[in-house]
Amino acid sequence: MASVFTKIVNGEIPSYKVACDDRYYAFLDINPLAEGHTLVIPKHEVNYIFDLDPEEYSELWLFARKVATAIKMAVPCKRIGVAVMGMEVPHAHIHLVPLNSEADLDFRKKKLVLTPDEFGKIAEKISKVFETL
Repeated sequence: MASVFTKIVNGEIPSYKVACDDRYYAFLDINPLAEGHTLVIPKHEVNYIFDLDPEEYSELWLFARKVATAIKMAVPCKRIGVAVMGMEVPHAHIHLVPLNSEADLDFRKKKLVLTPDEFGKIAEKISKVFETL
């Protein structure tokens, strides 16, 4: 059965797309730790990030780096934090989280609640920067 992320890639479930190419997709996390919290996934469904073949693994991180650069330029923050946990969705993914302190990368803290309009504006802002890179 296809993961929720595969359904997003296939357009069966809507998302706030930040960036994509023929192999990778980046979209806003709908339960964000911070404005601009983005998930980066391979379009090809693989449960565990370390099960990706070496080429796809490397390319995923290069794509994530470009997305992180766009987030940093679009969202006021000191750094972009990175987390790979992969427990909640059986589809390899990287969390990119804008940080102003180390405490900002605590997944136990209360998530932000944003309106669809707020999500849309953030995604558009990041996407426009991504396109210039």
